[in-house]
Amino acid sequence: MPNRLAHETSPYLLQHADNPVDWWPWSSEAFEEARKRNVPVLLSVGYSSCHWCHVMAHESFEDQETAEYLNAHYVSVKVDREERPDVDAVYMEAVQAATGQGGWPMTVFLTPDAEPFYFGTYFPPAPRQGMPSFRQVLQGVHQAWDERRDEVAEVAGKIVRDLAGREISYGDAQTPGEEELAQALLGLTREYDPQRGGFGGAPKFPPSMVLEFLLRHHARTGAEGALQMAQDTCERMARGGMYDQLGGGFARYSVDRDWVVPHFEKMLYDNALLCRVYAHLWRSTGSELARRVALETADFMVRELRTNEGGFASALDADSDDGTGKHVEGAYYVWTPEQLREVLGEQDAELAAQHFGVTEEGTFEEGASVLQLPVRDGVSDADKIASISERLLAARAERPAPGRDDKVVAAWNGLAIAALAETGAYFDRPDLVEAAVAAADLLVRLHLDEQARLTRTSKDGHAGANAGVLEDYADVAEGFLALAPVTGEGVWLEFAGFLLDHVLARFADPESGSLYDTASDAERLIRRPQDPTDNAAPSGWTAAANALLSYAAHTGSEPHRTAAERALGVVKALGPRVPRFIGWGLAAAEAVLDGPREVAVVGPALDDAGTRALHRTALLGTAPGAVVAVGAPGSEEFPLLADRPLVGGEPAAYVCRNFTCDAPTTEPDRLRTVLSG
Repeated sequence: MPNRLAHETSPYLLQHADNPVDWWPWSSEAFEEARKRNVPVLLSVGYSSCHWCHVMAHESFEDQETAEYLNAHYVSVKVDREERPDVDAVYMEAVQAATGQGGWPMTVFLTPDAEPFYFGTYFPPAPRQGMPSFRQVLQGVHQAWDERRDEVAEVAGKIVRDLAGREISYGDAQTPGEEELAQALLGLTREYDPQRGGFGGAPKFPPSMVLEFLLRHHARTGAEGALQMAQDTCERMARGGMYDQLGGGFARYSVDRDWVVPHFEKMLYDNALLCRVYAHLWRSTGSELARRVALETADFMVRELRTNEGGFASALDADSDDGTGKHVEGAYYVWTPEQLREVLGEQDAELAAQHFGVTEEGTFEEGASVLQLPVRDGVSDADKIASISERLLAARAERPAPGRDDKVVAAWNGLAIAALAETGAYFDRPDLVEAAVAAADLLVRLHLDEQARLTRTSKDGHAGANAGVLEDYADVAEGFLALAPVTGEGVWLEFAGFLLDHVLARFADPESGSLYDTASDAERLIRRPQDPTDNAAPSGWTAAANALLSYAAHTGSEPHRTAAERALGVVKALGPRVPRFIGWGLAAAEAVLDGPREVAVVGPALDDAGTRALHRTALLGTAPGAVVAVGAPGSEEFPLLADRPLVGGEPAAYVCRNFTCDAPTTEPDRLRTVLSG
């Protein structure tokens, strides 16, 4: 008998629709039921490609006895953190405050007023390594609820009060200056791993937002150390096991310091951010490796994550069938020497093993190896390696594929639109730009209502029920702001403006200039979430600052510029102290210090050779945060085109920064010099 999750759009919730647990989705009705029955709420939060979420589901939520106990003594609520990042954020903050750590699955016990009083993450079916079993926890909480209700209420009240007291205070609403950005760079240098690239120890996550800051800082100041850290980290990640050497695209993170063994799930946001980083690295250095990885990652997104409606799916699972009916992490991606021989024959298998670092002992589990590119140079025969890769990829395609989470998340599609638009423009791949436009069209058609309010998710062409949060408005605006200069279509700038007006009206604190993750008219939780730090993707706060700044450069809008600068006050406070966790904010601050520059390219037509040369040069400029408008003289597509005539009948480029303009130029080389940061 399916439970109440059978009609949800989230693939994660649908995975639990046949559990014997009588699950409810997050709703006021669930808490009303708990009040009526006078029982606590079990809140279980996860997401569809989370390995330990699947493990706990199999061990506990599919177990009849456990389910019966839960159904008798609790109202059980299941939440997809990707659909409700606000619910996830509020209770994760409580879990981290209480236990010093967090993660998924997240298991929280609440009063019928949604106040948390007991927390954990994964609980095993039997006690192990000092952890109580899930059944012991359920019995203990039930007993406390029945026998020590006053104590429970007191704990819950104290936690809620403590959370309310954690409001962010960050001094003044000033943007960071030279000094703070230099301190941030110094802090990153201290945490940098010079042997292996990346920052900190294991597990190692791709530092996408920090890499954007390093590239912008180098472009603005010429700091070689910043470029070196970015370049070496990008090379190490691309040569390691975290990058899919056959199919392109990146896994979530590396479990070791050497980028050898990944946590195999592939997320849309990581691939969108990294595709853009490698494209920008190529723009700065001309690196062939950066070009290859940017294009392979873009192709991976279009090939494996694109949905029938033209949007991009959230993720591919880490686990898949290993051929015996057992779901195993990494089964789709790893190889033994024997498997290489089966596909390639003895001689080519030996070359493949050497090239991809496949050993008899294995670099992963049970003698299997994750493919890497351990040797920097001396590729014996590029054609031979290409043929080997093709045969291995074809053989891999015969294996049972990892599951795909098909929901379209607005924010992450915004990041993908930006990456595909720019990568398509840089490498003359109109098909990638078309994929970006199709995804943008889907967001406008399905996720935006008449008031330009965003819905966070959709699936199979149906919009979900959850309102967009700050990161949705900011990242979709970012995607549209990247698409506008590439396509020359000002309508994307207009749409970005509608979204950013919501940011100013519904997400910003008019007193302090700080930003909230949820709108002023959103569902009230035990606290209004607010987090400026970048984690797996840019925070809504720093993404909004970046988009507001670009929009202001395009339009001259003072309110948008002021809001961006006030929001960056938090970067002034956090940049020097925790630069690894506010990279996108630091990148936005680099753009403020550089202007950012405003470039208008005017020409008789977009396909005119002279116009095209100037337009391409403008898009390839490395000046941090520079904005580009292109169109015919007198065109009203972009505000920056106003009063910009041709020069001597020739296409021309106009560059302005800080209310001062250079003389227009008809020469791409001259424009390149002006925009080289």
